[in-house]
Amino acid sequence: MPHLTYILYSENLDKFYIGSTSSTMQERLDKHLTDHKGYTGKAKDWEVKYFEEFPTVNEARKREREIKKWKSRKQIVRLIGTD
Repeated sequence: MPHLTYILYSENLDKFYIGSTSSTMQERLDKHLTDHKGYTGKAKDWEVKYFEEFPTVNEARKREREIKKWKSRKQIVRLIGTD
């Protein structure tokens, strides 16, 4: 089973969300869009902009932390390849 690090984007909030999961990307996105109470519960227009697969959950979480440490919208935009 692949483990994923992913980046979501909400146009309404103009914000990115970085996370990791052992679920499929579609399952995780559905959870964010429906009954999620956390940060992503603030909007219902999240879309997947980027994801990477890893063989272990530890590697996926490590990559998630690495991206979050950037604290730079420019670096995230560069990674996902959009303007």
